[in-house]
Amino acid sequence: MTAVFDKLPFESDQDYDRESEILKVLGHPIRLKIVAGLLSQSCNVKKIWECLSLPQATVSQHLALLKNKSIITGRREGVEVYYQVTSPEAIRIIGAIFGDSTPCL
Repeated sequence: MTAVFDKLPFESDQDYDRESEILKVLGHPIRLKIVAGLLSQSCNVKKIWECLSLPQATVSQHLALLKNKSIITGRREGVEVYYQVTSPEAIRIIGAIFGDSTPCL
C-alpha cells in the first residue's frame, strides 16, 4: 500500500501547500478565466474587463489577488500595465484543465 505514496509527484509538504494555494485562487470562475486567457497573450486591465464584460473594479481586485499570490506579474508600458502568467504551477494546472483549447482573451 505504501508503494502508491512513494510515487507522489511532489517531494515536500511545501510543494503541496503551494499547489493547494494556487488551486484555491484558481477556484473562482473569474480568476480562472483571467489566468486561462492570459496564457494566450498578455493584456492590460481594460482589455480584460472588456472581454469578460465585467466592471473594471472587479477585474482589478482579482488581478491584485493573482499578483499577490505570484500567479501573474505586470509589466508597465507607459501608463498601461500588461499582465502575464508567470507561475509554472498555474500554467500546468490550466493546461491540465483545458488542454490545447485554452480560451483566449
